[in-house]
Amino acid sequence: MKRQQRWPLGRQSQVAVSEEGGVRFLHIGGDAIQSAMRLSAPDKLELHYNRAMMSFLLFHPDPRQVLMIGLGGGSMARFLYRSYPRCQVTAVEVNAEVVAAARRYFDLPADDPRFSTVLDDGADWVTAHPDSADVLLLDAFDDGRQVQALCSLDFYGKAFEALEERGVLVQNFMSDDDRIDIYAERIEQVFDRRVVLVQAADRVNTIVLAFKGAPARIAWSTLEARAQVLTEQFGLPGNHYLASLRRINVPPGSSSRVLHY
Repeated sequence: MKRQQRWPLGRQSQVAVSEEGGVRFLHIGGDAIQSAMRLSAPDKLELHYNRAMMSFLLFHPDPRQVLMIGLGGGSMARFLYRSYPRCQVTAVEVNAEVVAAARRYFDLPADDPRFSTVLDDGADWVTAHPDSADVLLLDAFDDGRQVQALCSLDFYGKAFEALEERGVLVQNFMSDDDRIDIYAERIEQVFDRRVVLVQAADRVNTIVLAFKGAPARIAWSTLEARAQVLTEQFGLPGNHYLASLRRINVPPGSSSRVLHY
């Protein structure tokens, strides 16, 4: 896709920013889009997969301590910080140039008591901070591939420990990744099979949600009410969340009024 404007951050940098049709894009190591922000609505989530990752709000509607591994342009961090005033967001990013781009071009909030950026290896940070988050968002790729250190059985054990009693793990995968079933099985082992999947509206990405200590079932009526709030108050695709949950996680022909996970 042709971009009308493009700004590399430096002669040797792998990080670049482009803009077209009122939308600003972040690229790392190529033309693939890592993050996007509509200039006329910077606090809205522009990309389908970002919106899909927010499906955790159906199950955990009042996040207080969110830990993000992988910053990108900071779309999800910015959305949570500005939409949930009682939420504290910590974003861990290994690449200083990505943080610089998010600050300069993507309206990333300045650090304050509710928002902090950390320049560190995400796997190391999670390991060193048990019982520190009620939501753990994993969105880290290396040249278009999953960061393997964030997909191991050992790491998922550390992620489980990093979550508070009723915390939720949310991880982004490419739907065509031929190892996604392996990764999901590892998560299921650690989280006692309390896992559901949600696909992005364009089906390019699949989001895995895993629950620690949460009830193993939730009424569809509760999910429907929360989906309506997410749509009306935050412009999130609540109906898509419900449809995707039913399509992927509910056995065909089931008349259940609850979602089991």
